[in-house]
Amino acid sequence: MKRHNTLLISSSLILFTFFSACNDGNSNTKEPQEKSQAKGYALPDPGKFSDTLNGKTTRLYVLKNHNGMAAAFTNYGGRLVSLLVPGKDGKPVDVVVGFDSQEGYQKATERYFGGTIGRYGNRIANARFSLDGKEYTLSANNGRNTLHGGKNGFQEVVWDASQPNDSTLVLHYLSKDGEEGFPGNLNVTVTYALSADNGLNMDYKATTDKKTVVNLTNHAFFNLNGEGSGTINDHLLQVNAGNYTPVDSTLIPTGKIEPVSGTPFDFRQPAAIGKRVNDKNEQLKFGKGYDHNFVLDVNGKTGLIHAATIKGDKSGIVMDIFTTEPGLQFYGGNFMQGQNSFKTGAKDEFRTAFCLETQHFPDSPNQPSFPSTILQPGKEYHSNSVYKFSVDK
Repeated sequence: MKRHNTLLISSSLILFTFFSACNDGNSNTKEPQEKSQAKGYALPDPGKFSDTLNGKTTRLYVLKNHNGMAAAFTNYGGRLVSLLVPGKDGKPVDVVVGFDSQEGYQKATERYFGGTIGRYGNRIANARFSLDGKEYTLSANNGRNTLHGGKNGFQEVVWDASQPNDSTLVLHYLSKDGEEGFPGNLNVTVTYALSADNGLNMDYKATTDKKTVVNLTNHAFFNLNGEGSGTINDHLLQVNAGNYTPVDSTLIPTGKIEPVSGTPFDFRQPAAIGKRVNDKNEQLKFGKGYDHNFVLDVNGKTGLIHAATIKGDKSGIVMDIFTTEPGLQFYGGNFMQGQNSFKTGAKDEFRTAFCLETQHFPDSPNQPSFPSTILQPGKEYHSNSVYKFSVDK
């Protein structure tokens, strides 16, 4: 393919019409009303992402394959802004919620929309951990805990970006020793790429000069019926996990690994997200719904395993998730409060988007029984996940 340093495509050239019948704060208990309307899905205007932030240039990068799929990323936070995938009629649907400008992300009350997350995805208890007898104190940004790397995690930085071809974006960031309290100079490379079979490949690599902990992921918020199409509670979800990690009232794992059988967390067979979300269950009360780590059925396998399948009830769009990670965080949009306006003009109403984040387990640095997240000098951290899209017609 032809090489490009930056592929910037005007939204006026890429406009698709799709007809659809239609994590910090207090949850809103009212479901949004849905309206029948025609939705035009477009990639954002690149001009609204061109800026200088902290002395570095920000841009919008567009990836595309030859099968009707396109993605837009900004190097501000390594954020996935749009993801257009073919729907039932062959016309692309934007299945990722986000903003139409860099300013939208900077002013959002929710900091994680579409962001590349690090150094440590999910929570670390009491904003501290120990390595070799030395305690490290992190920035606390989720009550007394650290969430997604601290107050200025990777979703707040401007990544160095290059685009080797039409379908690939490579992001690089050097997280310096002591940043947000973490030890070691961490050299991170993230590669996002679209495959010919409509997969979004997320490949993470990192090295360090000092023993540290690492847990990288992407925090895309999805609605497979399309951005602005209403509740995600009728999406059908299947997670290949016989166990999960229960949490305390601050959403820190208790350290136990418990079976999903007989609980609202049993998604081993496809079930609507909202079918049991209002059950009387202490874990659902703590998370104000689903905000939990599932222990994937790895069964001794190495390489990519099939983690989950989710289907949009209206669009028929199916997303299959494959990962090398041992865990999957399912977040059902319980803290969305209608305070932000997305690309389509729709608000981020309660439970109108979900996250399925591939990861190591929350608080692993303080939980010796969990899979280790320690990275040693001379070793390479490597994590790979694929989000593959199809249509069930």
